[in-house]
Amino acid sequence: MELRPYQWEVIMPALEGKNIITWLPTGSGKTRAAAYVARRHLETVDGAKVVVLVNRVHLVTQHCEEFSRMLERRWTITTLSGDMGPRAGFGHVARRHDLLICTAELLQKALASPEEEEHVELNAFSLLVVDECHHTHKDTVYNIILSQYLELKLQRTRPLPQVLGLTASPGTGGASTLEGAIDHVLQLCANLDTWRIMSPKDHSPKLQEHSHQPCKQYDLCHRRTQDPFGDMLKKLMDQIHDHLEMPKLRRDFGTQTYEQQVVELSQDAAEAGLLEQRVYALHLRRYNDALLIHDTVRAVDALNTLRDFYNRERTTKTQILHAERWLLALFDDHKNELAHLATSGPENPKLEVLEAILQKQFRSPDSPRGIIFTRTRQSAHSLLLWLQQQPGLQTVDIRPQVLTGAGNNSQKTQMIQMTQRDQQEVIQKFRTGTLNLLVATSVAEEGLDIPQCNVVVRYGLLTNEISMVQARGRARASQSVYSFVAAQGSRELQRELTNEALETLMKRAVAAVQAMDQAKYQAKIRDLQRAALVKRAVQAAQRESRQRKFLAEQVQLLCINCMVSVGYGSDLRKVEGTHHVNVNPNFSIYYNISKQPVDINRSFKDWRPGGAISCRNCGEVSAGAVALALVLRSPQSERGGPVSAIRCPYWEGGDHPAPGPPNLGSSPTMVGRPQCLRLRWETQAQHAWTPAGEKKLRTETQPWPSLSSPHRPGVCR
Repeated sequence: MELRPYQWEVIMPALEGKNIITWLPTGSGKTRAAAYVARRHLETVDGAKVVVLVNRVHLVTQHCEEFSRMLERRWTITTLSGDMGPRAGFGHVARRHDLLICTAELLQKALASPEEEEHVELNAFSLLVVDECHHTHKDTVYNIILSQYLELKLQRTRPLPQVLGLTASPGTGGASTLEGAIDHVLQLCANLDTWRIMSPKDHSPKLQEHSHQPCKQYDLCHRRTQDPFGDMLKKLMDQIHDHLEMPKLRRDFGTQTYEQQVVELSQDAAEAGLLEQRVYALHLRRYNDALLIHDTVRAVDALNTLRDFYNRERTTKTQILHAERWLLALFDDHKNELAHLATSGPENPKLEVLEAILQKQFRSPDSPRGIIFTRTRQSAHSLLLWLQQQPGLQTVDIRPQVLTGAGNNSQKTQMIQMTQRDQQEVIQKFRTGTLNLLVATSVAEEGLDIPQCNVVVRYGLLTNEISMVQARGRARASQSVYSFVAAQGSRELQRELTNEALETLMKRAVAAVQAMDQAKYQAKIRDLQRAALVKRAVQAAQRESRQRKFLAEQVQLLCINCMVSVGYGSDLRKVEGTHHVNVNPNFSIYYNISKQPVDINRSFKDWRPGGAISCRNCGEVSAGAVALALVLRSPQSERGGPVSAIRCPYWEGGDHPAPGPPNLGSSPTMVGRPQCLRLRWETQAQHAWTPAGEKKLRTETQPWPSLSSPHRPGVCR
């Protein structure tokens, strides 16, 4: 497969063995160029072994197709991702293949794994390809892996793999000045140990010929002149604020900044043991979610989310606080009026604009395909429902489906979770034309290669310039359209205009870095790398200090809703380096189990998830699930070796031997990221294990410290 002149230009240093970042627009053949570099590497380097890292599961299969065409069966190629089910260990697979394409999380876990079959060293590979490498920053998985690379480089004791980064949008890192943007690009180059960031110069006209840029249009609507439904929601939120008696809290309802404020309030209240304050914050977030949905889709969709929430509260909670009783009554007193306003109020102007776009694009005889990008899974499902019910679209050949992330259902909504297999199936149907419209969250922004896609709609999104560039790049067909839908004068419109300016700033910053004197550039890269390693070492020492502040047996796990004690930190173990399980069999007396198993969107070697757990005392539903052991090996400690101590990354506790031998023959219970639990500081806790395995506790606890106390509890992060 021949490369185009601009592709040859950008990969020439990589063919010479240098580390580079390849910066090309979406749809211009970055993956093909990388596949050619991998092929030449395998041809010319003795004992060559290549690993290609991606940040989305659906990109594993897509990249495998491109690399397989380039390698022409001369070398063995395989893929690994979290949804593959039972498989051989990462290290075992890597040793037996020439080229491996995998999600970055799997490589990170393999680097840390103590198991011989799973473990792999970074220098086992001779070429490391990092797709969408602009994610190599801060504490992302990419940067954790590359930090290990830099540590090995500093040691100068082992050979290191060549690094090839691929990106269409290096970004500005939040900077608004040229100097700040240059610093961001230099830091990205340092993180990837880059010799140069490469983009076409001599052959840029050829790039323009082969890089189809969609026609951008701003489809703006007027703001609602009247909004009785939204006004009623805000009136109810005002009443809740009055009960909170916290006058300093902002009341910018229906915004993402307000959402962040009430989330932080909920977390702070949980840490301080302020149960009713936490409940008020949780309900305010649900009302704010409803306002955001109302702004995005229909009032009936917003009302349905509130109804679902309050119905779950009634059916699951067995212990009701005074604040919850008042909040339930507040909603009940106004739900009929809200229902009337939701059905009799004016149509969302943004939906009218969206309908006009779809009417125009999907009446074309050229088999159009499109993607609507929206912020949340809830809004994606609501938009799908609107597409299926809107009378004006029933005569148009639109075959829609949602494409959302496979994350956990942190808000405990009744939405069906989309597994990684579901994602793959939807993408395949979109490729073949069985589906012709995706309603997607950010999961589809990067890498999704559908040449026939000719319309992309960014529907009222408030994101950065990287998301804008990536979403725009999904429109691959000639004469395609990129539409931005928002209200006139809105924050979303202002942000999109800012993103356009930041994209220009990004290009200027990259050009400035490319123009730097090579010696000056290399010196700057070395300084940034040393500073990054020192910073990471300091952060690790600080984490270690915090984690050793409390012994595991001094940290008590409480239900976040009713504060009933359900266990100790010493009951926790780590499984497969990710999930935390409570191995104390007596934990089962504190929870109930749902009939339906939890879907964790991946398979595990030795266990499978069972039903969701809820507090037996109050009914609060947990983010965890019962872990049903298949052949449960002795869990490993986070530092490797058999468990004699534990360290949970979500609490500020220390390692300490477990007070008694766990019974692994029972079904342990996965705690996961404990959104329904918090961990309490307790002193002088003594444990005794009876022959029957019952744990008796003799405790003398100090009062719960205030937030101003220097003695902070071990708390969930």
